[in-house]
Amino acid sequence: MPLPDSFGFCNHLPMVDSRDRSALRALVGEVVALLEGLTHTRLNPAFEQLGMPPVPEDAGSKRVRVEESFRQVPDAGLPQVTRCILEQSPVDVGPSIRFKLEDLLWEEDAPPEIPKKARRELARALNLSELAQHHERFLRLLDRYWMTEGEGISFDELEDLLLNGMRLATLKDDIKRHVFRNPGDWSAEDLFENLGAFDAGDARFARFLEGLVSGDVLLDEHLQETTVSTINGHLQAAGTELRQSGSDGGYPVFAVVSTRLHGNQRPKNIIFASLTKPDIRFRSSVDNDIEIVGGRRGDTLVYDREVPTAGLRWRDLHSWWQDTRKFSSENDARTDLYQRLLKSLPTSSPGQISLFKAYHTALPLSAEHPALLPEVWLHWDPKTVKERGPEALLRSRMDFLLLLPHGQRVVLEVDGSQHYTRDRGRTPDTAKYAEMVAADRDLKLRGYEVFRFGHDELERPDDAQALLRQFLPELFRRFRVSS
Repeated sequence: MPLPDSFGFCNHLPMVDSRDRSALRALVGEVVALLEGLTHTRLNPAFEQLGMPPVPEDAGSKRVRVEESFRQVPDAGLPQVTRCILEQSPVDVGPSIRFKLEDLLWEEDAPPEIPKKARRELARALNLSELAQHHERFLRLLDRYWMTEGEGISFDELEDLLLNGMRLATLKDDIKRHVFRNPGDWSAEDLFENLGAFDAGDARFARFLEGLVSGDVLLDEHLQETTVSTINGHLQAAGTELRQSGSDGGYPVFAVVSTRLHGNQRPKNIIFASLTKPDIRFRSSVDNDIEIVGGRRGDTLVYDREVPTAGLRWRDLHSWWQDTRKFSSENDARTDLYQRLLKSLPTSSPGQISLFKAYHTALPLSAEHPALLPEVWLHWDPKTVKERGPEALLRSRMDFLLLLPHGQRVVLEVDGSQHYTRDRGRTPDTAKYAEMVAADRDLKLRGYEVFRFGHDELERPDDAQALLRQFLPELFRRFRVSS
C-alpha cells in the first residue's frame, strides 16, 4: 500500500548521503532530457511534478533549463525523482526504461539475496497450472514485473510485417499458447526462464514471488499457504523466506525477508521509558519472564505482548496502555501515554524532546504508524560500567527504537556535543567518538539500522518538523511500512 499523498515526497529534496548513484543519475538524466519536448511554460510545472527545482524561463533554451534543474538535484534526491517519474511522469516512459529505473530504485532497499540455484529449484517445485488458473490475474502480475510485450520494432520492420500480413509474436502470445491453451507445454521453470526471472535483480524476483502468492493471483487461502510452504522450502536454505506481513481483503499478505538478521527475531520484552536504571530479576528464567523490582511502580515500562509481523504500531501501544492502566476512555489513554513517554526523556537533551514532539506533529500520523519508543534498554547489566571494566557492553540504552514490519529494528539517536567532546563541550574527545562508532557497528551487526541526528538540526521546533517531514516518508518507504 503506498504512503498517503500528504507526505508530498516530490516536493522536498532530502539530506545528502554518500551512496554511489552514478548509474541512477545517468538513467534518470535520459528520462529528464525528454522534458525538452515540452513548451517553455510547461517546464516549471513539470519540474515541480518530478520534485526538481524550477528554472526561470529567461535562463536559456529548454535544454539549458532542463539540464540546470537536473544539475541541482543532489544524489540523495535521485530516488525521489525516480519515484515521481514512475508514478506521475509528465513524459512517456517505455517499459524497458521503467523496469531499469525500478531495479536501480529497489536496490536502494538492500534486498536479501536470492541465489539462482534457489530460484531454479523453487521453480521446478511449483505447479504452474495452479498458479495460472485465473488467466487475467496471472497476466496482470506478469505484465507488472516482466517484459511480456517485447521492446518494440522499427518502422521498417513493422512495414514489412504489415505488407506480408504478419504480426510480431510476443512473449505474452507464447504464454497464452503454452500455459493457458495447452497446459503442460511449459513448466514453471520454462516460464521463469522465458521471463528472465533467473537473471533478474533480487528485489524484482522477491516482488514477483510476493505477487505470485498474493490473494490477487491465488484466490484460495489454502493454496496460498501451500505455495508459500513450497517456495520457503528452497528460500530458507539461502537465508530468506516468505513471511506473512499482514492481510488484504481477508487474504494473507506475504513479504520476502532475510532470516539471517538478528533483528528478524521476535522481541520478548521491551524495557523502555525508564525514569531510573531499572532493577530487573527473572521470575522464571525458563520462560524469560522478568519483573521490575524496587523503585516506584511505573518508573520503568515493560511491553511484554507479542509484536505483530506488521511491527509495533501506536494502536498496539495504546491498547496495551489502556488495558494495563485500566482507562475507560481510549482518548484519555492516548493522552496519558504520550505524557508518560515525554516525561522519560532527559531534560539535558532538548534535541531528544524536540524529535519526539516533531514525530507526532510533522506528519499526519495515525494509529497505524510505527510507535516511537524512547529510552529503550538494549542491554541490562546489574553491575556498573566501572565495576564491569573492559567487558562492559558498549551501549546500554537507545534514544529511540522503531519496531517495523518483518522484524526490522530502527534506532534513532540524537547527538549532542557530549558524544564527541569533554570539558562541557570545550575539548574534542576522539575516544568518546570511537566508542560511539564502535557501538553503532555492534548494533548493525545485531540487525539494527542506526540513524543519527545532530542536536542543532532539532533545536528549533520548526526545523525539527521540516526535517522529519522529509526523513520519515523516506524511512517508511525504505522499510516498506504500510500506512
